[in-house]
Amino acid sequence: MTVPEFSPAFWFLAGAVAMLVLPARARASAFLLFPLASLIHIWFLPTGVLQAYAYLDHELILLRVDGFSRGFGLAFSLAALVIGIFSLRVTDRLQQTAALFYAGGSIGVTFAGDFFTLLIFWEVMAVASAMIIWAGPGRAAAGAGLRYLIFHLFGGALLLAGIVLLWHGGGGLEIRRFDAAASPAVILILLGVLVNAAMPPLHAWLPDSYPKAGVTGSIFLNAFTTKVAVYVLIQCFAGWEILMWAGCFMALYAVCYAVMANDIRLILSYHIISQVGYMIAVIGVGTEFALSAASLHAYNNIIYKTLLFMGTGVVLHAVGTTRLTDLGGLARRMPLVVALYMIGAFAISGFPLFSGFVSKAMILEAMGENGGWLVHVLLLAAVGTFLSVGIKLPYYTWFYRESGLEVKPYPAHMPLAMAILAAACLAFGMVPGWLFAWAPSAVEFQPYSVYQVVEALQLPLATFVAFWFFRHKILGEPKIALDLDWFYRKSAPLWETLFITRVNRVFSATQDILDHWTEKAFAFARNPARLLREVPDRFDANLQRADLGSNVGLILVVVVLLTLLSLW
Repeated sequence: MTVPEFSPAFWFLAGAVAMLVLPARARASAFLLFPLASLIHIWFLPTGVLQAYAYLDHELILLRVDGFSRGFGLAFSLAALVIGIFSLRVTDRLQQTAALFYAGGSIGVTFAGDFFTLLIFWEVMAVASAMIIWAGPGRAAAGAGLRYLIFHLFGGALLLAGIVLLWHGGGGLEIRRFDAAASPAVILILLGVLVNAAMPPLHAWLPDSYPKAGVTGSIFLNAFTTKVAVYVLIQCFAGWEILMWAGCFMALYAVCYAVMANDIRLILSYHIISQVGYMIAVIGVGTEFALSAASLHAYNNIIYKTLLFMGTGVVLHAVGTTRLTDLGGLARRMPLVVALYMIGAFAISGFPLFSGFVSKAMILEAMGENGGWLVHVLLLAAVGTFLSVGIKLPYYTWFYRESGLEVKPYPAHMPLAMAILAAACLAFGMVPGWLFAWAPSAVEFQPYSVYQVVEALQLPLATFVAFWFFRHKILGEPKIALDLDWFYRKSAPLWETLFITRVNRVFSATQDILDHWTEKAFAFARNPARLLREVPDRFDANLQRADLGSNVGLILVVVVLLTLLSLW
């Protein structure tokens, strides 16, 4: 079969352009064609460098296929396709166009073979994802989108600086694995990638912005940005020991905030950070098995986190709120949504027979062999995951008490999309070989050993018992738990005064002075003689009106200047 050798990203970019011209009735259905075309295209692509161009003594590689890029590309395309099914009722041209540009940027990074090409698609992702946030309802989305864009432009600037230094140092721009003894250029590239990975303390943009996007916007955002960063870390920074420590800290830090959160989309946003922490930690191990574990966990995370965000989206569509303190008693009116959500909840919690169990068992195996006691940090984070996503969120959303909220009907394509992803969670959990087929290298691992199954069950069961005894107190209060965003939220008035208010005053005063003297210059040009005749008269009039006591300072200045002039 002859396969066109161009980057699959161009299917999405072409689709984004098509969204600009297609009528509203055709856009939702046409949207599905482009991720489907990308999915088929990636499936049949051969391995190797397939699309490259010479430019300024440098080779731009738009299409390089290996086991990692193929797996991530298939996962991204599948996510875009299923989210397109979920959002068939969406007619907002901005969201549809931005979503395809966003997915196209993600696919472009995945198949880029050089850092310059990666940077271009990286910035496409940043701008398009900010547009998705701005398409959300209310003024909060506007502010969150601006803060999101500032963070990602900062990350892009770090990435650009690292790439320029790398090129200037003669290191070449082909994407490759860097040694742990890194240069400043490589450190800047790493920091730029970690911004997109939402590594604390560079993470506040994610929980700030994702809950403020629209119903389908937050679903799209969940699937791409952080996973693209994981892909780049796999390709460039595998085996960096510091990533083990950073990933474990990330997993535990974010899960603590998820337990405290009151908004269900905020809970899931923090769990994006926590789950990415698992991936980063095992990338730090750097073995072939560990990198396969990180990749498979990323694919699983795209599937079950998208499923969880879809369940949240149905709730938001049906009742108009996602705050746990306002919800409850919805299970009887949306039983199918509850059942499908719980499949995703069990998958993210690592229960046996669900997909998350398989990849999480691989991560724990790799960390146990190479990370020492750090594996216990990930086990502790797993307890928080089940507590917040597997128990707290569904209990207070669908059970607990009757909230009295009116439940609007939701379209059938929403649970249909959830069912597709739920089936994948079950299939990959029950038949691990199907999941291992997506791995970049051959995997020989038996997840269903007695030890693995017992470990996966005992901690969640103990967590459930503890929750049940304290279920009336753990709900929390309808307040926001400020994260590190406290620093820029609290300091915002100071920065506004220094860099906006004061700067505006300086520019305004400068403009007034320029206007005044421009007017004088034009007046002089029109009639120089008249202006010169008016000067003595104005001087005499001013002298007569002058008060000597109020002009002592001016007189002293004139005397000093005349004295200095005479001495010179």
